Amino acid sequence: MTAAPWLRTLEVAHRLPGRVRLRYRRNAHAPDAAVLEGMARLIDGVTSARVNARAASLVIDFDAQRTTLMAIVTALGDLGWDAVKARPRDDEGAGAVAAALAVLVGASVAPMPARLPLSLAAALPMLRAGVDDYRENGVTSHVLESMAVAISLARSDFLAANATTFMLALGEYMEQSIARRSDDLLKHLLRPSSDLIWVLRDGEEVQIPAGEVAVGDTVVVGAGAVIPVDGTVMSGEGVVNEAAMTGESVSAIKTRGAKVLSGTTMEDGRLAIYAEQVGRHTAAARIADYVEQSLTAKSEAQLDAARLADRLVPTVLKLAGVSAVLTGDWRAAASVLQADYSCALKLATPVAFKSAMFNAGQAGILVKGATALERLAHADTFIFDKTGTLTTGHLEITDSIAFDSTYSAEDLICLAASVEEHYFHPLALAVVKAARATDQHRHFDHTEVQFIVAHGVASEVKGQRIVVGSRHFVEDHEGIDVSAHADVVERLYLEGKTLLFIGFGGRLLGILALKDSLRVDAAATIARLRRAGVKRVLMLTGDHRDRAAELADQLGLDGFHAELTPEDKAGIIAGLNAKGAKIAFVGDGVNDAPALAGAHVGVAMQKGADIARLTADVVLLEDSIARVADARALANSAMARIATNYKLTVGLNTAILGLAALGVLSPVATAVLHNGTTIGILLNAFRGSAPKADRRPG
Repeated sequence: MTAAPWLRTLEVAHRLPGRVRLRYRRNAHAPDAAVLEGMARLIDGVTSARVNARAASLVIDFDAQRTTLMAIVTALGDLGWDAVKARPRDDEGAGAVAAALAVLVGASVAPMPARLPLSLAAALPMLRAGVDDYRENGVTSHVLESMAVAISLARSDFLAANATTFMLALGEYMEQSIARRSDDLLKHLLRPSSDLIWVLRDGEEVQIPAGEVAVGDTVVVGAGAVIPVDGTVMSGEGVVNEAAMTGESVSAIKTRGAKVLSGTTMEDGRLAIYAEQVGRHTAAARIADYVEQSLTAKSEAQLDAARLADRLVPTVLKLAGVSAVLTGDWRAAASVLQADYSCALKLATPVAFKSAMFNAGQAGILVKGATALERLAHADTFIFDKTGTLTTGHLEITDSIAFDSTYSAEDLICLAASVEEHYFHPLALAVVKAARATDQHRHFDHTEVQFIVAHGVASEVKGQRIVVGSRHFVEDHEGIDVSAHADVVERLYLEGKTLLFIGFGGRLLGILALKDSLRVDAAATIARLRRAGVKRVLMLTGDHRDRAAELADQLGLDGFHAELTPEDKAGIIAGLNAKGAKIAFVGDGVNDAPALAGAHVGVAMQKGADIARLTADVVLLEDSIARVADARALANSAMARIATNYKLTVGLNTAILGLAALGVLSPVATAVLHNGTTIGILLNAFRGSAPKADRRPG
């Protein structure tokens, strides 16, 4: 025989990621609240449970990695409760709106004796919720709304009571829909990956569970599949749509040596990928974590709005009492109680932040929560690391100097590239790229290449030994004299260039000079930041002072610090913080992590080190410094929208309250105006968040 249920009803009152508040009604024979709390704690995955017996609510915190809301409900059902209504409303309250509308229309044509029961039945859930809310939280906006409906019912003003109930249900439905949609839009940035992944094992392709893929595995991805790991292409060729991760609408062709990100989609082709980040460490998984955190994290602006809304609730209640005494009409009091600041103030700010974060994601910018966006808007000083941030981080050949007239500058590059072409060091890649760009792209036949770690490469061309590498390598290890060209070497070093020495047949044949190139949009980005309200733009670098000074002058920076250690960078940030500067630091390297952590807001470049991206508050998902200015523009726009909504909320609701207190507005008119303006303000907060193709903020 089935045990009698403990509870008459159980419904979801509110939910957040990893947390749910359930409202229940007990049967007479049910155990006390302490037993209910204890049973909830025994459910697998539940980390804490707390019962508020007076409010008849149960708050449960759970590990979303181990369980779900429905799993918790199922576990509670195993206790023998057979009258449990625990599913959250999938219609977000549409049913309540339809029921309230039916009562509003039906009561107006029903016989007079039937109007009170009908109206009371429609309003009862809201009245009960108001009582529960008062027990748990004191006087809130929901309590005021319940009082307004109760006053209308007591005055037998059924039209006002039913119209108010309908407008409140409609307003709650719209508010929840908009808030839920802002969350869904953020989650839309992520693309699901398969639970099974193809990998190469002993030369054969096998399918294994995603959780078993390890760093170093070779993952095989075909057309139509979502790339499940971060890594480097080992073989194959494919077209990859990276829009989900970078916002770039144009698909990219990936071949050997190219980097790929999890969450991106293979449109065509087939790739074998060396797995460098797997599971919870992939870019898509980290974004999922940040999105989940962002849905619950509150910014200072959001907290201020919530505190103001809470402080104004008692004021509205006092105004209702004063209005009733002065006018002698409880109808005016009911009107005043309809209008409060709470809904628009509390909801519009988080909706605006989430909308902006979605826009940022579509533009190739990951913002880790509302606080990061708020701090980015308030930053008055932007500080850039140099290498890999203001510069591309990719070396390019600037000088090719041959000391033998039988070899041209292009011959020297092609000779070096012939022995460097199978080497994947950045210097070697730069030489090969330069050789391919020459007019003739000449190739020199050579014997097997020797790789000398941290020095260079060696081979034989036409029976003579050729070496390409550092000065230390050719001079000390190969015994090649470079002193005759010391002036040229010194000049190139002073220009901040990296040098490759080429020895051939026991003599110095020539030198290749390479230099990191300035990003083409660096100057434009800095100009945009200044127009966006940034007062100072500085640069920190470990590079030579002369090179740093040249770059700072070229970009028109307000200052620079050169030849720095990571500790020096963090110290400079701390010193500026102490002087009241609000700093946004933009960097990419392991050495930038202390500065990123110490700044008001840290921004990491897309190709930055993992520790830099984890430490930063904002991560660029594509390798473009212009996204820094885009992020600032989005942050400014979000804060401006929040300020506008704040003024609209206070201004419109104050006007409605004043008219209601003077008896100019009826309870029905107040309900229509209040809920209408609230929905309008929420829509204003939400606008512009729909994804658009080729979208790039200006």
